[in-house]
Amino acid sequence: MTTEKSGIRERRRHRGDDRVTIEDVARQAQVAPITVSRALNTPEKVSARLRERIERAVNGLGYVPNLIAGGLASAGTRMVPVVVPSLSILTFIEVIHGIQQTLEAAGYQVLLGSTDFDLDREAALIDSVLGYSPSGVIMTGLRHRDSAVERLKAWQRPVVEIMELGDACIDMNVGVDNTEAGACMARHLLARGYRRIAFLGAGMTRDYRARQRYEGHCQVLAAAGVESELLFHREEPSSYEVGRRIFLEALAARPDLEALHFANDNLAAGAILEANRRGIRIPDQIAMGGYLGLSLGEHLTPRLTTVAVPRFEMGVEAAKLLMARLEGRMPPSPRIDIGFELTVREST
Repeated sequence: MTTEKSGIRERRRHRGDDRVTIEDVARQAQVAPITVSRALNTPEKVSARLRERIERAVNGLGYVPNLIAGGLASAGTRMVPVVVPSLSILTFIEVIHGIQQTLEAAGYQVLLGSTDFDLDREAALIDSVLGYSPSGVIMTGLRHRDSAVERLKAWQRPVVEIMELGDACIDMNVGVDNTEAGACMARHLLARGYRRIAFLGAGMTRDYRARQRYEGHCQVLAAAGVESELLFHREEPSSYEVGRRIFLEALAARPDLEALHFANDNLAAGAILEANRRGIRIPDQIAMGGYLGLSLGEHLTPRLTTVAVPRFEMGVEAAKLLMARLEGRMPPSPRIDIGFELTVREST
């Protein structure tokens, strides 16, 4: 540890908190505190050379500007930001509900933030919310900008990453193995006797978890010796309408298809509704499977076969992990595989 960092840690100890201050950054960058403030608030007024030096100090020390006053900032608020890719996609609604219900029962307030699947926007959002001294953060996925990861690790408060399962988490993790979930549906379709199977997705350039399910799908089909990389997708966000259009495009391109594996239940629902309008019999003429286990799947005709993920329970478990750490308890495991279940219905 450098002498400078040791000195900063000692000053923080005497202050009785764990915050890095603007004065600490100024000492590290060897500039005046007002210069640091100017670089952060009006960077155009500071030379590129100084901005770079100050940015190195900010990132190296994990500095987060305090946006609330005095003792409240050092003590932290009873607020927990929950950062998700979208507030309009049903995938995240039940997860948020589980988080909110659990945290509010314990006296915490949830602050929602949406990134639109943009990692740069996520990093900026993290910088912003940490300034309000929240109790902890719950965020989506395991892939983030390096700056966001470094900031959260230096922050030293509880962080829970959800929706995806993996070893390389910032702090704690509750999620599902997306590759295995995609493989599960592919194995089911093969077991039903289908061989010409396509994967249909939306927004997969940014939604890498959907790509992981496609990878699992491809691995299973390739191992079975059948055509494995039949993919039809659009870059628009997932919706019933997008599902309808991709379904028609797949049929036009490959009339011989026997089964369709959709990236989620919304897309599958749009396809089933369009098939019914056109008199296409499911599964006699073409089978369809989805992902998530949305309740709408039970009300379609035919009812939708899907890989169901316990989203509400995922939110509850994420909130419990965070609260355990806030209460000074070490959870039995910082990493929870929430699992999934193949729900077989009439569509396959």
